[in-house]
Amino acid sequence: MKLRKVVFPVAGHGSRFLPATKAIPKEMLPVVDKPLIQYAVEEALEAGFTDLIFITGKTKRTITDHFDLSLEMTSNMTQQKKDLFDKMNRIIPSYASCIYLRQGEPLGLGHAILQAKPVLGSEPFAVVLADDLIAGKKGVLKQMVDKYNDDKSSLISVQKVNKKDASQYGMISHKDNVNNLMKLSDIVEKPKPKNAPSDFGVVGRYIFSNHILSYLENTKPGTGNEIQLTDAIKSMIHDLPVFAYQFEGTRYDCGDKLGFIKANIEYALKNENFGDELEEYLRRRLS
Repeated sequence: MKLRKVVFPVAGHGSRFLPATKAIPKEMLPVVDKPLIQYAVEEALEAGFTDLIFITGKTKRTITDHFDLSLEMTSNMTQQKKDLFDKMNRIIPSYASCIYLRQGEPLGLGHAILQAKPVLGSEPFAVVLADDLIAGKKGVLKQMVDKYNDDKSSLISVQKVNKKDASQYGMISHKDNVNNLMKLSDIVEKPKPKNAPSDFGVVGRYIFSNHILSYLENTKPGTGNEIQLTDAIKSMIHDLPVFAYQFEGTRYDCGDKLGFIKANIEYALKNENFGDELEEYLRRRLS
């Protein structure tokens, strides 16, 4: 079964990063030299997805511009600059396409995903949250595609978290754990630490059976008067199998200021041009 379609919900306000996000979408904030949304798109392309569906808002035009062929080379450019501009104009390969849909108002992640229904048809699809930047030898979405083989089931990515941080995550309870795959028996949105059903929290990568759309349509507004994806998953568990996958890699919560700074430091240290110099600077600074 070929998975082709992936949804990027990017219509949020990014209020935790104000004033930086007053005019710039949080998904366009750079980690070293690439915006968060580009890392997310590259992960989806690596996993074989070809239909890239962006759920945007009225302040998100720069995301569209970023993936457009907007950089023009001039005759007086150095070859190095020409190579860079050519690379930037090939972010989206010719076999893939970008689809942009507007979410009129931010009514929750579940509502954002529903906006993609007209182009999803009856196919299973993935959802990627650009806030979650995950470094690994193989992209998390590729790991999940390799595990997914039944279009009536759904697969969500999870990681072990400290229970004191449970109120920041959708937390799951599960049965069994075979090759990092667990069958969900329940999911709770941002519980108090003492009420967390396990130490596994949901991270922003999903592969859904198309049936999730029906559950979202029948989900009433919940926390924050928004249509919560967690509530739809909770309902679907009773009828269709939903599995959790404990991915391999290091996740940086770039929706949080400290997580964003950590990501920049770690990715900068890996940079072949200045990583060693940065490490030396940090050692001096912290000594």
